[in-house]
Amino acid sequence: MLASHYYTGKVEAGCDEAGRGCLAGSVYAAAVIFPEGYENEELNDSKQLTDRRRKMLREIIERDAVAWAVGVVTPEEIDRINILNASILAMHRALDQLQVRPEAIIVDGNRFKPYQQLPHTTIVKGDGKYLSIAAASILAKTYRDDYMDKLAEEYPQYDWLSNKGYPTKKHREAIRQYGITPYHRKSFNMLGDGQLSLDFSE
Repeated sequence: MLASHYYTGKVEAGCDEAGRGCLAGSVYAAAVIFPEGYENEELNDSKQLTDRRRKMLREIIERDAVAWAVGVVTPEEIDRINILNASILAMHRALDQLQVRPEAIIVDGNRFKPYQQLPHTTIVKGDGKYLSIAAASILAKTYRDDYMDKLAEEYPQYDWLSNKGYPTKKHREAIRQYGITPYHRKSFNMLGDGQLSLDFSE
């Protein structure tokens, strides 16, 4: 059973992101505030769950949360500010949209930038330890997957329906064959050969 809160007696938002390691598509993040003492034995790190289970839990999270929101940072912004800064910015954008103001923030991972002078704590593998972070990981992942599925209709050759923009063999072979799309992150190593070997000058 995951813990309900890290900070005692504070309105606490849990944050996580999805799509950080992808070659294509925006990075998504979510922020979730649960009621004090909330319990849900089914919630876990989104990577441990099937797609069907994540979609089912998304509905439960959106129903049970005091507040929830999703923030997005585009491939162009990622190329400009780098993926770490983009992931943190996506979390800040999610926090900006919360209908209830948090008094503290807990974040999956080990990097974060202060948000509105609120106390924050980074927790490695936090999505397997705290309910609100697990919920944020599920929202970020499912909303990003839906977005990649839409892009896959526009560019079916990259197999985004399966890989969601991650650097699979099939995705990299398609980049070799067809080049890149407007949704690819130009600052990333597209072919996995240690260098930016494609011509992005156009």
